[in-house]
Amino acid sequence: MPANPVLTLFVGTILFLLLGLLFWPDSGLYARWLRARRTSARIMREDALKRVYARELAGQPLGLAALAGELGISVDAAAQLMAEMLDLQLIEMQGEHFELSGRGRELAVHMLRAHRLLEKFLHDHTGYREEEWHARAEEQEHFLGPDEVAALDARLGHPRFDPHGDPIPTPAGEVVLPKSLPLSHLEPGDIARIEHLDDQPEVIYAQLVAEGLHRGMEVLVLEKDAQRIRFLAHGKEHVLAPVLAANLFLLPCPQTAATEAMQAPGVPLSSLTPGHEAEVTQLSRTMRPAVRHRLMDLGVLPGVKVRAEFVSPVGEPVAYMIRGALIALRKEQSSQIFVQPLNAQPGNSSPAP
Repeated sequence: MPANPVLTLFVGTILFLLLGLLFWPDSGLYARWLRARRTSARIMREDALKRVYARELAGQPLGLAALAGELGISVDAAAQLMAEMLDLQLIEMQGEHFELSGRGRELAVHMLRAHRLLEKFLHDHTGYREEEWHARAEEQEHFLGPDEVAALDARLGHPRFDPHGDPIPTPAGEVVLPKSLPLSHLEPGDIARIEHLDDQPEVIYAQLVAEGLHRGMEVLVLEKDAQRIRFLAHGKEHVLAPVLAANLFLLPCPQTAATEAMQAPGVPLSSLTPGHEAEVTQLSRTMRPAVRHRLMDLGVLPGVKVRAEFVSPVGEPVAYMIRGALIALRKEQSSQIFVQPLNAQPGNSSPAP
């Protein structure tokens, strides 16, 4: 029986389209899959190089098991990755540890520089929460070339440190290393200023952020034993386990700094109830620069009087009278403004300390 020419043409057309969909140069499914696989492999290599370099700056050689843990992969997968990087002459073996080759170091400097500049940008110019900076920077850093990184550096004013206190390398790999100590190394009676919060592992960093700890805060160590470290910061007592304290780095201060560590900056503006007045004492250092500048433009400055007027039916925002103007603030904003109440709050017989 002769073949139906229409059916043959139809089947041939469908087959051609399917083959084109799969194998068309640059835009076919196979080409896309191959590019994605190559990109994934490149990203994994760049992540590994960045971590080897960051550990080198911290004076902590990186072994295979530690690298696997930081990358979130198995030890076998990490071993295969490092074997590929040895073949590409990106790393060298020194005993049980990895060291960067000249080519690997150049790429590692670029990656770490891009990552920390992106974190600085996210801190200064976006509304992302502090806990999000690291992950978002890791998503974007692999797609910035040297020119884009240089432009970002210039836009930010050539910062030396990222928001966590980590040094940002220059294009030549030069860094300013802080002379700080882990909180776990301090003793009762020591006074120090927080210089750096290590953002890895993320679960520990999130707990430090939840404690309200930040760069520039001065602390007074009260008690230390094998189970905990107790200290004052802005008049508030904190208790950390040694594993958390080891990720908080501080620079020792003279004894005269104890006053700042022991004194609270006031109470959050969010605690002020309608009809009561207070005086602004401080804007939290954890406040994002864009938010800080907006509030300062609205007149929220130390020494200015503020009065809580009324609360939204749903609980927020709250309207505050500041310099003759009503300003509505959400709790997220008002909790980062510290004030000294000027009259007793309901249920209090005296102004808050």
